[in-house]
Amino acid sequence: MDEPPHYTGHRKRLKERFFLQPDLVSDYELLELLLGYGLPRKDTKPLAKELLTRFGSLKGILTAQNHELRSIRGFGRGLEVFWCLWQEFWSRLHEDSLREKRIVDSPYVVAELARTRIGFSSKESFWLALVDNKNRLTHFTRAGQGTVDQTPVFPREVLQIALIHDASGVILVHNHPGGDPSPSSHDIELTKQIKKSASEIGLRILDHVIVAEDRYYSFQAEGMI
Repeated sequence: MDEPPHYTGHRKRLKERFFLQPDLVSDYELLELLLGYGLPRKDTKPLAKELLTRFGSLKGILTAQNHELRSIRGFGRGLEVFWCLWQEFWSRLHEDSLREKRIVDSPYVVAELARTRIGFSSKESFWLALVDNKNRLTHFTRAGQGTVDQTPVFPREVLQIALIHDASGVILVHNHPGGDPSPSSHDIELTKQIKKSASEIGLRILDHVIVAEDRYYSFQAEGMI
């Protein structure tokens, strides 16, 4: 009979060590175990070390773009799907404020909600954080998907989404893949247009938050809205 692969015993011992003392397992070993669920019949230690070398940290790997991950030898389609599941799990974990109907009392609340979903994306996308008449978050939904530097969104689309969800107020949210959250002239003009249209139907536009990795810009905090 063929002998089992050499990594089988190693993975079993690593799992046992992790179960007993998870805090003593190194980052690459933790990643090795996680990759093992996506690649159960392969030795994942070399791939774990390569990913950490390339992206610098577990967070860097989790927020990496799909095309960047695919460029690493051994990171194939099956593992890509598995990784997307983890990214979505991470995003939803940070959206607990929605389920709790948390009151929006600062731009930071929305920035944190948006950062896990779109802060590390390579393309711009436009989202809406919808609130009720007590400024409690009720929905966080996408209004448009764009390119690396622009998202086509029209005021009527924003109003339609808000009306469908019976929102009392809206916080506009989008990302800047370049890393600088400062608003462009287009961002400023679009915000003015949406606010003007919303006021005609009694809908409040509370803020426009732009996120970019670890930074954000708030129109409300900067006196722009």
